[in-house]
Amino acid sequence: MTLQMCEEAAMAAIALQAERRQPQSRPAAALKPLDPEILSAAIPAFFIGRNSAGFWVAREANGRIGGLFLFRSSAVDFANRQSAPARCALVCPTETIELDVENRGNPLMVLAERAMRLLARMTTRRPT
Repeated sequence: MTLQMCEEAAMAAIALQAERRQPQSRPAAALKPLDPEILSAAIPAFFIGRNSAGFWVAREANGRIGGLFLFRSSAVDFANRQSAPARCALVCPTETIELDVENRGNPLMVLAERAMRLLARMTTRRPT
């Protein structure tokens, strides 16, 4: 199995998962800087979670950098690379989170997310 076939299979699985998801009535979680009494400001921190399309989001706690990813491991690797040479603290909210800064992760995820939203709109318009 080639890498391209694996990526296509993963994209199809995410599209199917997003299609089966119930529409959420509540907005995505607001990502706020962490309390310095809980985590030292000297330790870089990243939020890692899924967005409404099912993709992984990695966003620095202070909003300086972030990205969209197909795999959780890619989001974690991004966070660790951005905080090098030290490691970082990972905060994993249970709610969906949306990337509110420029995507510095996988550039194809923006296109994939748009395609999935277009496909979702097209399937909801079709009469059954």
